[in-house]
Amino acid sequence: MLTIGSVAPAISLPDATGATQTLASFSGRKVFVYFYPRANTPGCTQQGCAIQSAIASSEVTDVVVLAISPDKPAALTKFADKYGFEFVLLSDVDHAVAEAYGAWGQKKNYGKEYVGIIRSAVLVDEKGRVAAAWPAISPKATVPELVAALAA
Repeated sequence: MLTIGSVAPAISLPDATGATQTLASFSGRKVFVYFYPRANTPGCTQQGCAIQSAIASSEVTDVVVLAISPDKPAALTKFADKYGFEFVLLSDVDHAVAEAYGAWGQKKNYGKEYVGIIRSAVLVDEKGRVAAAWPAISPKATVPELVAALAA
């Protein structure tokens, strides 16, 4: 995983509409980048809805949210529309960005081992440096951890 103070790896990925979004385009702003395994699954839905609720209630402010999964843009569009997500969902089909952030690796589920997205998150500061990192984060802990980091 990334170290605090290191330069955040570049991000250049298609969003739900197919338009390319880059981390560099948000220079001067805090950016919360989180990786989730798959749209419309229970944990990913819970995590996304918690973030959307925190944004809507102003519990989370002054931060850009980039949610990254290996889903194709069409799946991201359906996911965002279904739950009213107002943050940016990005498609990392080849998982290159996930690998750069340490969010791709060995997982185990019901005794079966496989390679995939490791649910994780990073807060990038206004200068593009890692301000906080959560190499393994649960859907329930995402908003409280983000709120605490933003308050620090």
